[in-house]
Amino acid sequence: MVNTPRIRGFLASSLDGFIAGPNDELDWLNCAEGAEDTFTPFIKQIGALLMGRRSYDVASSFDVPWPYGDTPVLVATHRPLEPKHPTIKACGGSLAELVEQAKSVAAPKDVYIDGGQLVRQALDEGLLDEITITMIPVALGAGIPLFQGAKKAHQLELVSHRPLGKGLIELVYRVPR
Repeated sequence: MVNTPRIRGFLASSLDGFIAGPNDELDWLNCAEGAEDTFTPFIKQIGALLMGRRSYDVASSFDVPWPYGDTPVLVATHRPLEPKHPTIKACGGSLAELVEQAKSVAAPKDVYIDGGQLVRQALDEGLLDEITITMIPVALGAGIPLFQGAKKAHQLELVSHRPLGKGLIELVYRVPR
């Protein structure tokens, strides 16, 4: 039996439902002690990332080593891209085409869709198999909402939940098709 890569989202959210501050700030994640307990095992199951351009620009602006190591990263963009790491490649096309590209690179491991907009689009287009949301115990009051812009309501099925670190909660949902 051939193992088909799953398409998975992985996001952190404030308690009030934001994935970033109003200007893409992620400094509030610094209080997320224990989050590595969920990201490290997750990323070991990933064969390729499909990342939105905005998420790539934010992640590559940090003054830290590239957080995804040698995992191939496909950046969905129509603009020129100067990769910050040799594993990064610009790609274009419909989201379904991008997911197929990422699956071929990732196989037999899973594909990680990164970026709020791409995750929402994948959810709307029925391309997402699973989403992990790590709730961070902070209220931002404003920012980029987790699911703003979704074109319809989506019923998700809880697979697991567990407490992490200092008040964090990991929620894993299956996306019924």
